[in-house]
Amino acid sequence: MHKYARLLTEIEQRIEAGEWKDGERLPSIREFAKTHHVSNSTVIQAYAELERRHLIYAIPKSGYRVVKQTRERQPDQHAPLDFASASPDPAVFPYLDFQHCINKAIDTYQNDLFTYGTASGLPSLVAALPSLLADDQVFTKPQRIAITSGVQQALSLLVTMPFPNKKQTVLIEQPSYHLLIKLLAMYNIPVIGIERTAAGIDLDELEKIFQTEPIKFFYTMPRFHNPLGTSLSAKQKKAIVELARAYEVYLVEDDYVADFETDAKVDPMYAYSPNDTVIYLKSYSKILFPGLRVGVAVLPEELCEIFATHKQLHDIDSSMLSQAALEIYYKSGMFARHKEKIRSSYSSRSERLRKALAKQAHDGAISMPLPHFVHTCLSLEKAGAVSAAIQRLRKRGVIANSADECFLAAGSSKPLLRLNVSRVPEEAIARGVEEIFAVLGNKR
Repeated sequence: MHKYARLLTEIEQRIEAGEWKDGERLPSIREFAKTHHVSNSTVIQAYAELERRHLIYAIPKSGYRVVKQTRERQPDQHAPLDFASASPDPAVFPYLDFQHCINKAIDTYQNDLFTYGTASGLPSLVAALPSLLADDQVFTKPQRIAITSGVQQALSLLVTMPFPNKKQTVLIEQPSYHLLIKLLAMYNIPVIGIERTAAGIDLDELEKIFQTEPIKFFYTMPRFHNPLGTSLSAKQKKAIVELARAYEVYLVEDDYVADFETDAKVDPMYAYSPNDTVIYLKSYSKILFPGLRVGVAVLPEELCEIFATHKQLHDIDSSMLSQAALEIYYKSGMFARHKEKIRSSYSSRSERLRKALAKQAHDGAISMPLPHFVHTCLSLEKAGAVSAAIQRLRKRGVIANSADECFLAAGSSKPLLRLNVSRVPEEAIARGVEEIFAVLGNKR
């Protein structure tokens, strides 16, 4: 991230945290430049942007001061703790920035907005995406990129369109993405499952399935699996790619939260696929906001034409306004700054969840691998225990749900209690986890 963006983020966060009070004078341009080892022009640029957002104001010959803020009320200590919602925290949505980008997009692309676009997406955004995707170690050409209305549309197209391997059966992890399960059932697509645990996937079982079943593609979430919250190792990802290549099976890699990764050494499965085995899917709804509905599919060359044909018949094109706004958001540098901000927020929540669960493990309450992200599952002994625990938790002001919908059939599901802290106040995560384990009977 550029020095200007880092400086802007820091000032914004310090104002939001109340470090500088309403009306308080900010450090002078020269002082800030010296302490942060940047040029005066960088500070001037940051202050100008903050003034545009009405966070600070300038007084001639007196510097910059903090605008009086409309402070949010303190969280209600008696409000329910929502461990069930998986949607992003609205507090970190870039409303003002993106509003500016939408307005700019209307001015810049007014001619394009009043005509139908191409099935692959807004050409200028498609041309810019290889650079953006390269940050995730996904190196590709614009010709192999298709913009979709979220990952959900990409999955719908992949499920229904024919593949060159002429196979019909879809293999998914158990548990897996619940809406894909419903999609497969609606279209009556042959589907089988393979168990995914915190330790990963049984590679011997996977090879047996590839060898004996007509698998069209294997859908997987290698990074921050939903709902387990764990990730596959590099060794496992490489092995899965090799097996897929050997048995002519495509891999659909749903990297829906790639932007939240904090370890620069972690690569997607796509990085291990030199022979176009992997179909890479990514969403920008989680990092920005759900209503954006912009997803990206990076396709093997032999699938590009058939995918484009099916997409055009499905909805002609995806929202041109959303695409144009996303392009401006990225090219302006706002995306990199926002990604750093929201990544920090989610990393903090993940760490609090890990520490709270680690405390339970230390006390002997649980024995489980700790999650890598803001969500996880607790395994209970009996199926009925999950619904009973959910009811008892609700009475204690904690909302949670089961993972039943993440399995192909109710009879094949495991008694898993799903937890997600993306909407739980950070300071309440530890308290909520204690309440959960008290209800589960692991803590007296």
